[in-house]
Amino acid sequence: MTITTELIKKFEDIVGQTFVFTDDETRKNYGHDETEDYNFPPNVVIKPKSTQEVSEIMKIAFQNEIPVVPIGGRTGLSGGALSIHGGIGLSMERFNKILEIDEKNYQVTTEPGVITQVLKDTLAAQGLFYPVDPSSMGSCFIGGNIAENSGGARAVKYGVTKDYVLNLEVVLPNGEIIWTGANTLKNSTGYNLTQLMVGSEGTLGIVTKIVLKLLPINQHNVLLLVPFYKAAQACEAVSAIFRAGIVPSALEFMERDAIDWTMQYVEGVSVAIKDGIEAHLLIEVDGNYPEVLMQEAEKIVGVIENYEIDEVLFADSTEQKNALWKLRRAVGEAVKSNSVYKEEDTVVPRYELPTLLKGIKEIGKKYGFHSVCYGHAGDGNLHVNIVKQEMTDEAWQKEVPRGIVEIFELTKSLKGTISGEHGIGYVQKEFMPIVFSSVELELMKGIKQLFDPKNILNPGKIFPS
Repeated sequence: MTITTELIKKFEDIVGQTFVFTDDETRKNYGHDETEDYNFPPNVVIKPKSTQEVSEIMKIAFQNEIPVVPIGGRTGLSGGALSIHGGIGLSMERFNKILEIDEKNYQVTTEPGVITQVLKDTLAAQGLFYPVDPSSMGSCFIGGNIAENSGGARAVKYGVTKDYVLNLEVVLPNGEIIWTGANTLKNSTGYNLTQLMVGSEGTLGIVTKIVLKLLPINQHNVLLLVPFYKAAQACEAVSAIFRAGIVPSALEFMERDAIDWTMQYVEGVSVAIKDGIEAHLLIEVDGNYPEVLMQEAEKIVGVIENYEIDEVLFADSTEQKNALWKLRRAVGEAVKSNSVYKEEDTVVPRYELPTLLKGIKEIGKKYGFHSVCYGHAGDGNLHVNIVKQEMTDEAWQKEVPRGIVEIFELTKSLKGTISGEHGIGYVQKEFMPIVFSSVELELMKGIKQLFDPKNILNPGKIFPS
């Protein structure tokens, strides 16, 4: 469907002429996220500001069968915001208000274009805690977190985005407006449309308001950086810590390359690492009683001393803690700056992490690629960055996809799956038959068909071609 001058005029009448863009520079800017080097510009970029404006745009798109792709902070890693069929790129950046903070009920109502870090900081200033903390939280939108069911470092103790969403205002592909649930902590009234929308990657509806539950903020934390001489032992230690009766608020795994490359990439962050160290665990415990936290930290040290480790670093100041978290959160960007890469988002039951890591390395040797692994080890979520380095273009194009298939088959055999928090989007959709049967995929497609009978909302995502 060609977007005619007449249609452009209708969109301008809805949102204002200054918020409709057809120039090449803007279209290209909204045609990418952080997924490798892909760029699929929409035919037009529209920036609405209200639910009613989104509804009116969708009514026109539905009538004329124009593809619409919701676009957030463009920090995604699965190509979910790419306009692969052109059409309308619907930027949600003007939906940038926190609408209500309900301190009595520990809830917040927000628009989807609020940056996650801004939301967290605003709530923290009032003693309220929204735990979900993806690495890109300084630039990603809370609406994008809803679309991808984002996790982050503290998911191990506090859960992921879906665990905090109570209710959503959603514009359907035909322009109708619904609320999916209720602002209550319990709800067994009909099908759970709220949870269906979370993680649906912008394929079922466009979220325009979000109601989240909150927690009281913890006042104290203890942070440890533990160097391991064997990466597999670092993975083994993860499960051992839980079996000792401790639930850390974060438990992050970083291979040696991940830390080395990140220290070269990030200024002002330095960690002394001895020769032979293969990996680190970054472990945090939090709460309100420092003496209890120190007891837990000492118990953790007692567990990890059973492995081949070097001296444990206790972060003894806020500055040092911030530096270590800055190091961890910058790993993805550092790897990306170092080489052409592909990032996979595997997740397994955490006891299987050593087997997964060993298998990934063996598969890399088989197909001739090097991988840099890091991630949220506490919940079994391992990010696998396959780096091109000296590989030929032919090997990169032919051998790496074969290796990825084997990594995903290994992940499935360990009772895991092919994405823990990045989503499927555009780049992972062809791998879906590895983890789902044809019956399961057809059920999902049936849900998509019911919500979006003309297949205009974020088409070409999630399902294999």
